[in-house]
Amino acid sequence: MRDGTRTVAWWFGAIVGAQDYPRYVEHLRRTHPDRAIPTEREYWRDRYADADRNPRQRCC
Repeated sequence: MRDGTRTVAWWFGAIVGAQDYPRYVEHLRRTHPDRAIPTEREYWRDRYADADRNPRQRCC
């Protein structure tokens, strides 16, 4: 039962982008150590603003 719950939680998290911010922070630390790391709120605000400016493949 726990494995099934974990799998569903992982799947849902992957769909909504739950790991996107931590991956982005790791990327910045690894490849751009001199750049300031945005807060999670700033990251999502910028990401959604970029999506509105540059519509790509998306459901809506």
